[in-house]
Amino acid sequence: MTVHHVPKTISDYIALAVVKAMRVPADLFFARRYGHRAVVLETVAAVPGMVGGMLQHLKSLRTMHNDRGKIKTLLDEAENERMHLMTFIKIAKPTWLERMIVLIAQGLMFNFYFLLYLITLKTCHRIAGYLEEEAINSYTEYLVEIDSGSIRNVPAPQIAIDYWRLPAGASLHDLVIAIREDEVRHRDINHAFADRMS
Repeated sequence: MTVHHVPKTISDYIALAVVKAMRVPADLFFARRYGHRAVVLETVAAVPGMVGGMLQHLKSLRTMHNDRGKIKTLLDEAENERMHLMTFIKIAKPTWLERMIVLIAQGLMFNFYFLLYLITLKTCHRIAGYLEEEAINSYTEYLVEIDSGSIRNVPAPQIAIDYWRLPAGASLHDLVIAIREDEVRHRDINHAFADRMS
């Protein structure tokens, strides 16, 4: 399931180091509380698509060139990540402290990614690709915990059933599989964008 993009350039190594550094506080604060971890993870994961889509949109207006679908792809990714967040809010019911962490994480990520995108698109898309790799790893660990019975396999919330068109009796297990498939697609798209900029 997880395909790791092996870093080849300095840009790739920087992107991977940034993502690994971002993982440290998540591991310390959330440990194995995967639902709560997903709330913060998805808040951060929704930023790259929105920033990239916005800046690509402005570039297309400025240069008067067709973007070849890149804007829609990035904005769709941002919306999809937002739906992951909306779903996990129903499951994890974040505390006020976690909501504050979300605000801080989003603010830091938006400003960092916005400034970096102005400097190096390739590194930004590689960061997004590596973020998705981490998300895939986290959701795979989440599935293991659900399947082992360590985490209760509760019914999927209605918002998830409607969005992913899951069957009426869908469970958390089914939902995590659907979300992980989204993350695989985002990983592949962002790594492909970065590869084209080599």
